[in-house]
Amino acid sequence: MSQAAPTLSEASPSNRFALAALLLGGAAIGGSPIFVRLSEVGPMATAFWRVALALIPIVIVSLMKKERGPKPQSLSDYVMLILPGVMLALDLAAWHLSLTMTSVANATLLANLAPVFVTLIAFVFFSARISRIFLLGLVLALSGVVILKGGPAAIGNGDLRGDGLAMIAAFFYACYILAIGRLRSRFDTIRIMLWSTACAAVCIFPIGLIYEGHMLPVTVYGWSIVFGLAFISHAGGQVAITYALAYLPAAFSSLTLLLQPVVAAILAWALLNEAIGMMQALGAAVVLAGIMVARTSRAPA
Repeated sequence: MSQAAPTLSEASPSNRFALAALLLGGAAIGGSPIFVRLSEVGPMATAFWRVALALIPIVIVSLMKKERGPKPQSLSDYVMLILPGVMLALDLAAWHLSLTMTSVANATLLANLAPVFVTLIAFVFFSARISRIFLLGLVLALSGVVILKGGPAAIGNGDLRGDGLAMIAAFFYACYILAIGRLRSRFDTIRIMLWSTACAAVCIFPIGLIYEGHMLPVTVYGWSIVFGLAFISHAGGQVAITYALAYLPAAFSSLTLLLQPVVAAILAWALLNEAIGMMQALGAAVVLAGIMVARTSRAPA
């Protein structure tokens, strides 16, 4: 009889460090909606600068590394390294476009369905074993996001096409998480981030140029916003998440990223003077409770 997988609460020190990195990465990405709202350029151009400028610190770290991990050896290796970038580009394009077509609450809420898609894909295609406790944590965390965004009534304020795009974004982000998780068994964090980020920039640039035309911020303030988005949310957040996926299951990792709307609400309160009411506080508490419940479950195989 095979030995049961350890619970996440029984993780090794490296797993606990990975969990801390995952939470930090989720918090860093949680600030991205604030950067997008404050950006001088359109959502597609902002998405391009998010990944293009993030290449600067990633390339610097790559050049400074003394020990380099395995290099791609075959065409399939190169395809697998490019795939996360394509998925990320499609995710960002769909989500940023959905923000212009539906309510911000709907776009953010539906884009956070990624853990559902990760769990379904892992179960259907990779025969992952998902425990009932994990599913309970997933339902709790998703319920918390709904409460945080104003409850079920808020969903009626959106546009069907924009809502559909936000769900498509969630699907592509789930594919991105799963692709990164598979790659981490073979390649190091920086190599994966270098390839995926460069590929995402190449894919998003023509979309932004065709859809919006104007790509360049015109003030120092505008450049500071896209640099902050690139350095903090992408280079910081995605690198931390990519590192964590070498040690933690993709399903649990995607669930933990539901902290993003909680962080976004806190930052909106601190930077944009958007009030946090009882509904938002309750939603945040339920999200955290769901993550804590999932952490006690058996890690999906």
